[in-house]
Amino acid sequence: MLYSRLRPLPRRHPLPNSDSDSAPRPDFADPETEADSDESSEDLFAAFLPHLFPDDAPSFHGNPGQHLLYSSPRYGDLEIMVPSYPGQSDKRSQEIAEGLPRPDGQVTQIEEGRKLFAHFLWSAAMVVAEGVEKADELEASGQLKSTDEVAMWRVKGERVLELGAGAALPSVVCALAQASTVTTTDHPSSPALSGAIKFNLDHNLRSPKVSSTSTTVTIQPHEWGTLETDPWAVQNKASFNRIIAADCYWMRSQHENLARTMCWFLAPGGRVWVVSGFHTGRAIVAGFFETAVQAGLEIERIYERDLVSGYEDGREVRREWMAQREGEGPENRRRWCVIALLKKRDE
Repeated sequence: MLYSRLRPLPRRHPLPNSDSDSAPRPDFADPETEADSDESSEDLFAAFLPHLFPDDAPSFHGNPGQHLLYSSPRYGDLEIMVPSYPGQSDKRSQEIAEGLPRPDGQVTQIEEGRKLFAHFLWSAAMVVAEGVEKADELEASGQLKSTDEVAMWRVKGERVLELGAGAALPSVVCALAQASTVTTTDHPSSPALSGAIKFNLDHNLRSPKVSSTSTTVTIQPHEWGTLETDPWAVQNKASFNRIIAADCYWMRSQHENLARTMCWFLAPGGRVWVVSGFHTGRAIVAGFFETAVQAGLEIERIYERDLVSGYEDGREVRREWMAQREGEGPENRRRWCVIALLKKRDE
């Protein structure tokens, strides 16, 4: 099961005199003396919920400012900081992630939602990480064939761009898998840019527990659709062989900007990984695919993956992608995600 790789670290309080105005500083006090035992017990119980209620699998993990441990069979334990804003309520973040209205009954504003959607590690990001790990392991052992299902996740020597990175787990894993370059981006207002992305990349890529990587890693603020007027975007047009967009589809108003951004940055022969859960419904994800095709992209491969059942005979539990499924309830829908490989239509 994918979720078995993840567990919360004990809650830790920042050292005094922190000057951070956003995400917690990475230098924490001793968790053995500072951890809140009640909160730690609650986190551990929450970590087992996917096992107790598998049909109601979570789409996201962690709370603002929390540290999570992602256990990679290929790279060992990776510590992932979840971004946060100062004074942010854990409960309010979850409500917004689930699409609930504000306490005053008003619909959540786009900018508020954009900010708070960064405050989790999304299951879609774990799907990307797992795929890259498996491809890297098979390639290192000389067993990876171009016809293998996992070959689509190969990144060694490739130029990788992650859009809407949030906690940036896929970027970390792509760097460990020896991508040539990894560029991690998020909206300029995202809390992830205030410390979490840098911590996650620095901490895990320079840890003595993992082998060193020669990958060039950069962090870049970027707003989807801001292309011709962005010097960085102009300089890097058609520069990336692999583009990651994991759970970036909940805002319909941004679908066109996101699709245009993918087309702009995608190099000839490159591919886009689209991975998304259905926590905001199937229709909104299906709508993105329609927009992407209109923008000049082509769906090379698409399927749904069961996030709970894991593997049968060494292969993922999959089923055909469907824009609508008769009689599908929200609980069952959450255990599935869609995985698609996109390319430019004229190639």
